[in-house]
Amino acid sequence: MAKFFNDTGNCIPARHYMVDTSGKIKKIITLIEQGKYFTFNRPRQYGKTTTISALANKLKENSEYFVIRLSFEGIGDSIFESNLHFCERFVHYIKEEVEFLDTDYAKHFQFVHEENTGFDYLSKVITNFVSSIPKKVVIIIDEVDKSSDNQLFLHFIGLLRDKYLKQNEGRDHTFYSVILAGVHDVKTLKLKISPESTGKLNSPWNIASDFTIDMSFNAQEISTMLIDYCKDKNMEMDIAAISERIYYYTSGYPYLVSKMCKVVDEIILQEKQIQNQWTVDDMELCFKKISAENYTTTLFDDLTKNLENNPELYQTVFDVIINSERLSFNINDPVINLGFIFGIFTDKEPNLSIHNRIFEQRIYNYLLSKYNRTNIRKHEQISVFHSENGLVVSAILRKFQQFMRENNSDKDKAFLEREGRLLFLSFIKPIINGSGFDFKEPTVGNERRMDLVITYLSERYVIELKRWEGEVYHKKGLQQLSDYLDIYSLKKGYLLIYDFRKEKEYREETIQFGDKEIFAVWV
Repeated sequence: MAKFFNDTGNCIPARHYMVDTSGKIKKIITLIEQGKYFTFNRPRQYGKTTTISALANKLKENSEYFVIRLSFEGIGDSIFESNLHFCERFVHYIKEEVEFLDTDYAKHFQFVHEENTGFDYLSKVITNFVSSIPKKVVIIIDEVDKSSDNQLFLHFIGLLRDKYLKQNEGRDHTFYSVILAGVHDVKTLKLKISPESTGKLNSPWNIASDFTIDMSFNAQEISTMLIDYCKDKNMEMDIAAISERIYYYTSGYPYLVSKMCKVVDEIILQEKQIQNQWTVDDMELCFKKISAENYTTTLFDDLTKNLENNPELYQTVFDVIINSERLSFNINDPVINLGFIFGIFTDKEPNLSIHNRIFEQRIYNYLLSKYNRTNIRKHEQISVFHSENGLVVSAILRKFQQFMRENNSDKDKAFLEREGRLLFLSFIKPIINGSGFDFKEPTVGNERRMDLVITYLSERYVIELKRWEGEVYHKKGLQQLSDYLDIYSLKKGYLLIYDFRKEKEYREETIQFGDKEIFAVWV
């Protein structure tokens, strides 16, 4: 069977093109060798199950370890009906896994003949089993947060904690290492002591070590997958440049890395009718395809669903993407932490930032689409906005200025400050649809940010949105825009200035700033 890029379920080396993660697996095994208990928590489709599979296979090569893999995926709620039922089913799951791996070891479960009394019974089963076989038993439980809100689950990890502490004191035998995998960090759960209690401050998993291994892929790691692909296809490409571009758009989010490669291999090459060549331009085209509103995946559906279900998170993301607000990344802020857990925010920047350019663009498109739908605002594609080679951005800005003067004179200042930028983004979207693409550039050199980059036909335009804060800041804004234009090797840029003063005037000005021409409009 020919290999392919996989974007669903577990990746298998013999069937799929995969990034070489051996370096990451080695770091995880170091934690296991030290007898650590830890939670491997990452967002959805971040390669958790694939990593667990690779980890288990690597540990099996070492005769010192016996690895038990379980998953709480699809177990339902019935297992949590009572202590007795949970313990009985959990023992059954372990025994079933052990029987598959080693029938001789499975016989050790028969050493416990007493009646199931709940967690005491489960504790004895674990003790008898791990003390009866000549290997260090490692247990990995995937999808643990499927039931992490259940009281019995909290008691279960409390049991694992107590046995771990006793083992360290020489008073018990238990698993050598425990790995709990899921989206949420189980270490932050509270152990409730009664239905009326708000819970103890200590987590039942406070013995867990921090898991700080970066599971995203850097450009060099991405290149290992492309090298394998090129060898298999007898193809040549600029692997270093293309790997860097994939990382540029995905920030190494594992699913998005595979997805970009899959779209190029199975869609873009077919459209180009060229089967043996990838280019950097293909990566940009792929980014546009994946970021488009009509391109859906379960991960992208979850992205918008998580925003809709969490209003505070929605507003924070809105402020970052639409209003370009600079907020500090603070993992102790529950809203920011939730966005981090969902994979929306990254912890690699000092300021609060969207994890990757694909997510930012999709959320940006979603926010604009939602705004246009709820406000029923449509704009005609007037021919004066378009030229033979591209857009007449000055005409667009003048038209928006007229729109603001005619339609927003009755709006209060708070509304304009909150909605002004969104109004322009909403205004320009229908004008470029079909032949153009607008995107938010999340980060450019030295942590600088620009607001809007538009590609239309073969041309590119940079529009900076600023608030009027006096001449000093205006000159700084001109310099900033000039620097942005240098990045794209452009000599002409555009500046939309929101002036919220009562004495403001609607005006325009063409400014010669160094070797740049900047067309500025005040609204």
